[in-house]
Amino acid sequence: MIKKEMIAMLLAGGQGSRLGVLTQKVAKPAVSFGGKYRIIDFPLSNCINSGVDTVGVLTQYQPLRLNAHIGIGIPWDLDRNVGGVTVLPPYERIKGSDWYTGTANAIFQNLEYMETYHPDYVLILSGDHIYKMDYEVMLEYHKANNADVTIAAMPVPIEEASRFGIVITDDNNRITEFEEKPQQPRSNLASMGIYIFSWLALKEALLALSEVPGCDFGKHVIPYCFDKGERVFAYEYNGYWKDVGTLGSYWEANMELIDIIPEFNLYEEYWRIYTKSDIIPPQFVADDAVIEKSVIGEGSEIYGEVYNSVVGAGVTIEVGAVVRDSIIMRGTVVGAGAKVTKAIVAEDSEIGAGAELGVGEYAPNRFDPKVYQFDLVTVGEHSVIPSNVKIGKNTVISGVTTAEDYAGGVLESGDTIMKAGGVK
Repeated sequence: MIKKEMIAMLLAGGQGSRLGVLTQKVAKPAVSFGGKYRIIDFPLSNCINSGVDTVGVLTQYQPLRLNAHIGIGIPWDLDRNVGGVTVLPPYERIKGSDWYTGTANAIFQNLEYMETYHPDYVLILSGDHIYKMDYEVMLEYHKANNADVTIAAMPVPIEEASRFGIVITDDNNRITEFEEKPQQPRSNLASMGIYIFSWLALKEALLALSEVPGCDFGKHVIPYCFDKGERVFAYEYNGYWKDVGTLGSYWEANMELIDIIPEFNLYEEYWRIYTKSDIIPPQFVADDAVIEKSVIGEGSEIYGEVYNSVVGAGVTIEVGAVVRDSIIMRGTVVGAGAKVTKAIVAEDSEIGAGAELGVGEYAPNRFDPKVYQFDLVTVGEHSVIPSNVKIGKNTVISGVTTAEDYAGGVLESGDTIMKAGGVK
């Protein structure tokens, strides 16, 4: 009989719609981050660094690139004969096909996978957070409290608390109340969406709630455990943790990598972040190039100037081009003399010579102001921006655009161009 003390279930099927065109053709956990990584690398690396060697990755939305990135788990030492990493998409059953309709529903549909390992504990993770955490320490805390459920929680500014599930605890950190996104929060201790369940408690709750539409941990499973009087504890975490669910938080998290003393340190020897690395040549920096406080990926060629930016692998910054406060993802070419300011440019895009991104005054985006804001220019993958055009703030461009798409050679702040040809 296969026996694992704790297995991890990593929820990686979300669309990530608040990242706009960045997730048009790729699941949020597979979005590039930090010039070298993808977002899912962080929870996977946390698992192997914590001694958790059995991970089920639940995929659904646009899984192709995510599946190719994970493979059989070699970069994370998760290519195991027993355990390792297993990709778990929805599948057809005798009663018909079922998509994952909620976080807990997705876990319920994989009861058979979990039962294979006869775990004592199950770790539930999200695939779209940037952080480092030793899950083994959290497990010891769970055991010490003889808990049925332990919820990782961290203090947040009280004005932001309504965005999270909020926990209220007693003096022993036992949770006395749990409020999912309350209008008037009574605590600033927010659930991080990281849970350890004792296996029997999780199995019983999932079976009891199996018919609940869109069954979710925060809305259904945790309240169910409370109502049963189970022992539910908060594990307070005070390290770096970022939910990169919006373009603003995604941009900020990348920029925080390049601070003089980075809030999130990728260079620690004792807690490495692993990723699938391509076989590409080293970076090249020309004699008259200028680079200040930036991350530059392998295989990139820098002939122009880069300031306070994150540049991915295989990027070319041509002569006279200036990139500031921006994220330039792998395979992109920034043409000669182009100026890119506070932009997110997705993979394999082309910025024409002399083009200027991020000019003009603030204006709210007219296409989707909730997604496209933060003064950012957002360019979808495989997009083409013609030479010598000017693009304002809070703009979005997706696809192969031509000079005719820019009235008078300008895309005003707040405007959008969505064209075909954004995928090769």
